[in-house]
Amino acid sequence: MYKLYSIIALLFSIYGFSQETRNFKEILSINDTIKNKKSELLKEIIITANQQNDPINVGKAVIKPMDLPQATSIISSAVMSNQQTQSLTDILKNANGVYIMGTTGGYQEEIASRGFPLSSSNTFKNGIRYFNGMVIETSGLDKVELIKGSTALLYGNVAAGGILNLITKKPKFEFGGEIGATIGSFNTYKPTFDVYNTIGENKKIAFRINGSFEKGNSFRDYVTSERKYINPSSIIKFNAKTQLLVEGDYIKDKRTADFGVGIINYELIDFPRNKFVGVSWGYYKSEQALISATLTRKLSENWNLNFVNGIRFYQNELFSNTRPNSGTNGFVLSNGIWTRSLQKNEAKDNYYIQQIDLKGNFNTGKISHQLLIGMDSEQFKTETIAYKNYNNYDTINIFDTYYSANEAPIPNLEKSTKTTAPINRFGVYIQDLISVTSKIKVLAGIRYSYQDTRSDVLNFSNNIITNTTNFDGAFSPRIGLIYQPTNNHSFFASYSNSFEINTGQDESGSALKPSIIDQYELGVKNKLFDQRLFLNITTYQISNDKFYQQSLTNGNSYSYIKVLAGEVRSHGVEIDIIANPLKGLSLLAGYSFNETKYRDDSYFIKGSQLKYNPKNTANFNINYKFESGKIKGLTIGLVNTYFGTRYAGRPTRVLVTNDTRKLTYIPDYFQFDGTMGYIQKKWRVVTKISNIFNALNYNIHDDNSVNPIEPRNYSATLTYIF
Repeated sequence: MYKLYSIIALLFSIYGFSQETRNFKEILSINDTIKNKKSELLKEIIITANQQNDPINVGKAVIKPMDLPQATSIISSAVMSNQQTQSLTDILKNANGVYIMGTTGGYQEEIASRGFPLSSSNTFKNGIRYFNGMVIETSGLDKVELIKGSTALLYGNVAAGGILNLITKKPKFEFGGEIGATIGSFNTYKPTFDVYNTIGENKKIAFRINGSFEKGNSFRDYVTSERKYINPSSIIKFNAKTQLLVEGDYIKDKRTADFGVGIINYELIDFPRNKFVGVSWGYYKSEQALISATLTRKLSENWNLNFVNGIRFYQNELFSNTRPNSGTNGFVLSNGIWTRSLQKNEAKDNYYIQQIDLKGNFNTGKISHQLLIGMDSEQFKTETIAYKNYNNYDTINIFDTYYSANEAPIPNLEKSTKTTAPINRFGVYIQDLISVTSKIKVLAGIRYSYQDTRSDVLNFSNNIITNTTNFDGAFSPRIGLIYQPTNNHSFFASYSNSFEINTGQDESGSALKPSIIDQYELGVKNKLFDQRLFLNITTYQISNDKFYQQSLTNGNSYSYIKVLAGEVRSHGVEIDIIANPLKGLSLLAGYSFNETKYRDDSYFIKGSQLKYNPKNTANFNINYKFESGKIKGLTIGLVNTYFGTRYAGRPTRVLVTNDTRKLTYIPDYFQFDGTMGYIQKKWRVVTKISNIFNALNYNIHDDNSVNPIEPRNYSATLTYIF
């Protein structure tokens, strides 16, 4: 009788008929005689998205998602494995409101969120800022964290849209691992490995090392790529209270620079997706290494101390044709004639961070506190060498068949300038999650940031050095109110204020002023049906009082010369759904609406929309795993994404009479990917067909890097698990 009651109650709970929220363990406790295999089978009926309960690592304080007055998301290793993600573009198909807004040159994935670009200052790997101007390797990732909106209190100088944290695989105190190989369209192949174990009999030291090598062609003629990656890590447990985590990360990538073509007079043209019109010898080389050491000390039952030291280095080199439609003489004419020029530049960056955080829980009377006190110091030293453009390299017609054998010899380019830009940042912050009652909580905090930025520009033609220096400091407050009528529902409202350093100079040569950013956010988070459904709804408004854009005066082609476009405002709504309604079935869905517009008419038309940002994005991803029967171990899935209409090109300038520049309309598109996998004992095979219906669309920067999305393609991965 008890057993029958348990099963009936469970079925009612699964299909949402129960009016009472109950934990599954409570149901099982009704009949504690259900044991062993029978009990285990019942437990498997409910599969919850447990990671959505986990605190965000990059949030520094260990705050549960329901207690955080901000939209967050975690994309787990299980999702990435099932979907066979090979790029950041693939990963972000599981997040709404965060998207790839461009792929300039074909060698990077430019991230945006809530209408604003996320630079390397907003991209993190294991909590340390990571250079995102190159393709990001995904084989070493354990999960990806997203915090949308303001994170200035924790990290200082960050853009308003949010931050992305890439978390790599960690050591394990046991032996295991896997080796695998992926093959795919365009002669792509990729072997991978992952090994972990302990060192010594006392099992106080564990290590893990994983890596990959990838080489392939492209659906684009003449385009190739090669990438090497390795990710070692180790944990040392000195005692029950102290441990040290050391992590390394290294990637080296080389690929053909491909700025595409496909816009004439600010209009998309009918052009073969595979056709390449750059120089076949053009390349983009990039290399990045990161090492970090995190010392964790448990001071008491309620207090912990974390100390992080990190070093990151990157360098890149670009040598290729200049972008189509760039400069004063590089426009593609209506008949297809294009006089190509060449460009070359090099960049290096050394980055250091020291960060210390004290976290603790305590009470003042009946009020409980979750306190974070921290301090961080960062140093950047960037060196950029720009070469003189080589004009009139040759002339082609983009509509004719392209023959690389007809290319002129590769010339030597002369150095033009060397820019050295040391940056020093320092910040102190305090944050407290105050539980006034069990239902009412307040998250409040403030940060003070100081930054000095210097730019020394050496002109090789006359050996004259030009110096500019900025000193900026500001407070970044944050306050949020949380109301939780039950443990499964949370309503929140928050306000934050921050500042963002603007690098470069205006048309008179003066340093740019920092931007002040105000953000308001309202939302509700829900855990429903015994945590088989997570439903979050968020609305927000972000205002940036000083938005700078590249100056276009006299055909300026230097990105560091900028003009004040005035205030920009972004507002929108986001809906996130994560569900496990049935045994083996998981759903990920979301919708985002965003408008980001100019609020002033000092440079561009008031009310016009910022480029690259779609008003609407959506995703609906489904995965089903057969857990019984003859096909036990088989998984099938669909990844469905929608990317709304947006604009590229050049905004019309209000101060220029009869300005011929205009925006380029980019239509919306749907993309559907299908996956199938099978795991049997120690073997796993996963296959994927991307862009099943061969949708055609573009990632575009201005009107000069028009990169088509990949056509229909396949990949298959075979893995041996040990």
